[in-house]
Amino acid sequence: MTATLGQAFARNFLGHAPAWYKLTVVAFLVINPVLLILAGPVVTGWALLAEFIFTLVMALRCYPLQPGGLLAIQAVVIGLTSAESVYAEVTQAFPVILLLVFMVAGIYFLRELLLLVFSRLILGVRSSSILAVLFCAAAALLSAFLDALTVIAVAITVGTGLYEIYHKVASGKPHSEVHHDASQDASVGILHRQTLEDLRAFLRSLMMHGAVGTAIGGVMTQVGEPQNLLIAEQAGWNFAQFFLKVAPVSVPVAIAGLLTCWSVERFRLFGYGTPLPDAARAVLQDYYRELSSRATAKDRQVVIAQAIVALILVAALALHLAAVGLIGLMVIILATSFTGVVEEHRIGKAFESALPFTALLVVFFIIVAGIHDQHLFEPVMREVLATGGRAQAAVLYLATGALSAISDNVFVASICITEVKAALLQGVIDRAQFETLAVAINTGTNIPSVATPNGQAAFLFLLTSTLAPVLRLGYGRMIWMALPYFVAMTSVGLAAVVYLL
Repeated sequence: MTATLGQAFARNFLGHAPAWYKLTVVAFLVINPVLLILAGPVVTGWALLAEFIFTLVMALRCYPLQPGGLLAIQAVVIGLTSAESVYAEVTQAFPVILLLVFMVAGIYFLRELLLLVFSRLILGVRSSSILAVLFCAAAALLSAFLDALTVIAVAITVGTGLYEIYHKVASGKPHSEVHHDASQDASVGILHRQTLEDLRAFLRSLMMHGAVGTAIGGVMTQVGEPQNLLIAEQAGWNFAQFFLKVAPVSVPVAIAGLLTCWSVERFRLFGYGTPLPDAARAVLQDYYRELSSRATAKDRQVVIAQAIVALILVAALALHLAAVGLIGLMVIILATSFTGVVEEHRIGKAFESALPFTALLVVFFIIVAGIHDQHLFEPVMREVLATGGRAQAAVLYLATGALSAISDNVFVASICITEVKAALLQGVIDRAQFETLAVAINTGTNIPSVATPNGQAAFLFLLTSTLAPVLRLGYGRMIWMALPYFVAMTSVGLAAVVYLL
């Protein structure tokens, strides 16, 4: 009986994760208390951060919530952080949590409109390099005024929709059976394997171009990223002042990003450049042609209602009429009310994709609380701020970029701008140097952090979405595909910080 229970526990622990992965997580849970005794809380804190990143690396084998959550619980139990610190960290991030709960679900109820618009764009532009630049530029423009997570949610909705349409038509399955994970492909014998792989590669490229586009646009404006608002408040900049102060860095970086987008597509570098397969294009064109011919007045009314709600959404976000999450709740109410979605089970389906990531994000904030309580980044910041002259801004840009790539960029920006503002008030630096350093912090936390999926919330959302395993988009592949962007944009940003500020 005991052996049977033990076998069941071993089978159920972390679900269907590989045995070696389960052993690794167990090892972490044992290693950290020993490290705490032998090396102290600082070393243990760094080890915990590295272990959490490992759980993200293995996201395709096991969703990071379970192993990362075990590490987060351990951090509280062994005293690296406290329940009070965790609550304070999560409360501070409440607007982001509201956004994930309501805005992503709101986007779900606009999917017919989004699929119609973006599918026509994708099917209408045959050049993969031109399409990539258009997709990246559109994501950048939207992210300059809307939240990056909202924009990437749109991209994921479009990518998932196109893949499911092809899967449905090619397999002959009804639409209700299309929602699947990657393992379902093995059962679809009539799918052309090469076409399917090419479609995956095409959509992978589009998703990565869109994700990088959110970083390109997000750095430019006061509302582009949460840390931008924090920095603007400390510097006393309004919307126009923020744009003009950051423009000497953000504009060259945007140009470099779009040129990189064109280059990797044109020359098929780093996994990019696969065009939309002709067979898939034909399937999608036939599908939309048939859909258009069979469209009823009810179908047209749904699209019109969604278009009106989408315009209200853009206007509300651009004018900042309320918190983003509350605007998302409004979208859910309006979109469902005027399209006839009134059953609870149909509304509940919209929340399925975002809530696991919301839980994972709260776990991430527990890790951040540990970083904060153990002051892991403060020695680095003291060394950076001790640097004088023109090199100070460059060092701060690189340091905030490196820290943001492994942690939360809002957290890093908060620490840095607080230290720099204190130096200004104490007379250590003048106002001109303070503004230069503020720009360096803003661009540093936004641009180099594209190097890793955990550096940008939009990247992490894409990595842990249901679309990622379908497209075979894992942590390592995301780093590889982001590498040319990271090198080009970080280099241009550094040169701009040194010579143009």
